[in-house]
Amino acid sequence: QVQLVESGGGLVQAGGSLRLSCAASGPTFSSYNMGWFRQAPGKEREFVAAIMWHGGTYYADSVKGRFTASRDNAKNTMYLQMNSLKPEDTAVYYCAGDSTLWGNLRTLQYEYDYWGQGTQVTVSS
Repeated sequence: QVQLVESGGGLVQAGGSLRLSCAASGPTFSSYNMGWFRQAPGKEREFVAAIMWHGGTYYADSVKGRFTASRDNAKNTMYLQMNSLKPEDTAVYYCAGDSTLWGNLRTLQYEYDYWGQGTQVTVSS
């Protein structure tokens, strides 16, 4: 069973930056796709970014050009660098893992099998 642990959330002013981390357990991290989702108060959880096993990335339009997903397979860790943050980026951010090895791009919640506990990101105006 893969366990995911996020860190790096916090309070930041609009225009600022944060970097989230997601540490994964297990020996096959380099072989599966990872994703970031977020859930704002009163809203449904939404897709933010995905990074595939081969390093390819895909972003929601709302964060494209501002957020960058990356992974360090040697450390079993995925990152989300968030720049030019806006108040509407305020949410609990979750990392997710797809159990399918060498799978296709995943952007839907049900396509991911492993989830972290979430980390709060608050952007003040």
